[in-house]
Amino acid sequence: MFRLNLPPYPIKITNKGNKQMIFDFLRRKYVTLTPEEWVRQHFVHFLIEQKGYPKGLLGNEIELRLGEKRLRCDSILYNKVAMPQMIIEYKAPTIKIQQKTFDQISVYNLLLKVDYLIVSNGLQHYCCKMDYLNQKYYFLEDIPDYQNL
Repeated sequence: MFRLNLPPYPIKITNKGNKQMIFDFLRRKYVTLTPEEWVRQHFVHFLIEQKGYPKGLLGNEIELRLGEKRLRCDSILYNKVAMPQMIIEYKAPTIKIQQKTFDQISVYNLLLKVDYLIVSNGLQHYCCKMDYLNQKYYFLEDIPDYQNL
């Protein structure tokens, strides 16, 4: 797989038929190993192990509904009262992060109205803090530690 701009962790990979599978410890199951999944697993481990995010407040592949349309957030961080606080969108390392990616995560945020948005392709990471009062957002220089949210 790809070398990422994220710390390594003890990866669990297995084969099922002709597919490689990676263990998603949030969903507690093996999932198909794609380049995007490779980024997701590294990023979630980074948040938990390096940034102090509680494992129990993170969820992967969270379904949202907008009328008849079903959307799927890559990862969501919930606060202590189970309200979404952060949306995280992943792309494969070969996908350049563009405005289209921010548009995608913004659609999710129309439904959830979170405090933070993160976009990562494993090489570049962007974090925005939302300011709903002034109808603005601010790019942060780094992903905040959990205690600073």
